Amino acid sequence: MSHGYWLAPFGWGIFSVGLIAAIIFFAVKRRFYPVMYVISITTYIFTIGFVINKFDLSKNVILLLLAFSSLVFILLGLYFAHKFKSRKEEFISNIPVKQRR
Repeated sequence: MSHGYWLAPFGWGIFSVGLIAAIIFFAVKRRFYPVMYVISITTYIFTIGFVINKFDLSKNVILLLLAFSSLVFILLGLYFAHKFKSRKEEFISNIPVKQRR
Protein backbone atom coordinates (compact mmCIF):
# COMPACT_ATOMS: atom_id res chain seq x y z
CA MET A 1 0.00 0.00 0.00
CA SER A 2 1.47 3.32 -1.02
CA HIS A 3 1.04 6.58 0.80
CA GLY A 4 -1.83 8.90 -0.05
CA TYR A 5 -1.33 11.81 -2.39
CA TRP A 6 -2.16 14.20 0.44
CA LEU A 7 0.49 13.01 2.91
CA ALA A 8 3.45 15.01 1.52
CA PRO A 9 1.57 18.35 1.30
CA PHE A 10 0.06 17.65 4.73
CA GLY A 11 3.51 17.03 6.24
CA TRP A 12 5.06 20.10 4.63
CA GLY A 13 2.07 22.21 5.66
CA ILE A 14 2.31 21.09 9.28
CA PHE A 15 6.08 21.66 9.20
CA SER A 16 5.68 25.17 7.75
CA VAL A 17 3.01 26.23 10.23
CA GLY A 18 5.05 24.77 13.09
CA LEU A 19 8.21 26.53 11.95
CA ILE A 20 6.47 29.89 11.69
CA ALA A 21 4.83 29.40 15.11
CA ALA A 22 8.17 28.37 16.65
CA ILE A 23 9.91 31.47 15.26
CA ILE A 24 7.13 33.70 16.59
CA PHE A 25 7.15 32.04 20.03
CA PHE A 26 10.93 32.32 20.28
CA ALA A 27 10.87 35.98 19.19
CA VAL A 28 8.17 36.87 21.72
CA LYS A 29 9.10 34.72 24.72
CA ARG A 30 12.88 34.38 24.25
CA ARG A 31 12.57 30.88 25.69
CA PHE A 32 13.29 27.57 24.03
CA TYR A 33 10.61 25.37 25.63
CA PRO A 34 7.70 26.79 23.55
CA VAL A 35 9.69 25.86 20.43
CA MET A 36 10.01 22.29 21.70
CA TYR A 37 6.26 22.19 22.42
CA VAL A 38 5.52 23.26 18.85
CA ILE A 39 7.93 20.66 17.46
CA SER A 40 6.34 17.89 19.52
CA ILE A 41 2.80 18.93 18.56
CA THR A 42 3.58 19.08 14.84
CA THR A 43 5.38 15.72 14.99
CA TYR A 44 2.38 14.21 16.78
CA ILE A 45 -0.08 15.59 14.20
CA PHE A 46 1.98 14.30 11.29
CA THR A 47 2.43 10.88 12.92
CA ILE A 48 -1.31 10.51 13.51
CA GLY A 49 -1.97 11.56 9.89
CA PHE A 50 0.55 9.00 8.66
CA VAL A 51 -0.92 6.18 10.77
CA ILE A 52 -4.46 7.02 9.64
CA ASN A 53 -3.36 6.97 6.00
CA LYS A 54 -1.08 3.94 6.18
CA PHE A 55 -3.52 1.61 7.92
CA ASP A 56 -6.71 2.98 6.29
CA LEU A 57 -8.54 3.31 9.61
CA SER A 58 -12.25 3.89 10.03
CA LYS A 59 -13.70 6.89 11.90
CA ASN A 60 -14.29 4.96 15.12
CA VAL A 61 -10.78 3.49 15.15
CA ILE A 62 -9.33 6.95 14.52
CA LEU A 63 -11.25 8.34 17.50
CA LEU A 64 -10.09 5.43 19.67
CA LEU A 65 -6.48 5.97 18.53
CA LEU A 66 -6.64 9.68 19.39
CA ALA A 67 -8.30 8.99 22.75
CA PHE A 68 -5.74 6.32 23.61
CA SER A 69 -2.77 8.49 22.66
CA SER A 70 -4.22 11.43 24.62
CA LEU A 71 -4.65 9.21 27.66
CA VAL A 72 -1.08 7.93 27.36
CA PHE A 73 0.34 11.45 27.16
CA ILE A 74 -1.81 12.71 30.04
CA LEU A 75 -0.67 9.85 32.25
CA LEU A 76 2.97 10.37 31.26
CA GLY A 77 2.66 14.07 32.06
CA LEU A 78 1.20 13.37 35.48
CA TYR A 79 3.85 10.75 36.19
CA PHE A 80 6.77 13.01 35.27
CA ALA A 81 5.24 16.01 37.08
CA HIS A 82 4.96 13.97 40.26
CA LYS A 83 8.37 12.33 39.83
CA PHE A 84 10.32 15.57 39.38
CA LYS A 85 8.34 17.75 41.81
CA SER A 86 11.01 17.60 44.52
CA ARG A 87 13.77 18.40 42.02
CA LYS A 88 11.81 21.39 40.74
CA GLU A 89 11.33 22.78 44.25
CA GLU A 90 15.02 22.25 45.00
CA PHE A 91 16.03 23.98 41.77
CA ILE A 92 13.73 26.95 42.40
CA SER A 93 15.04 27.39 45.93
CA ASN A 94 18.63 27.60 44.62
CA ILE A 95 17.89 30.43 42.16
CA PRO A 96 19.08 33.84 43.36
CA VAL A 97 16.25 36.23 44.21
CA LYS A 98 17.15 38.72 41.45
CA GLN A 99 16.71 36.09 38.72
CA ARG A 100 13.30 34.81 39.87
CA ARG A 101 10.35 36.04 37.86
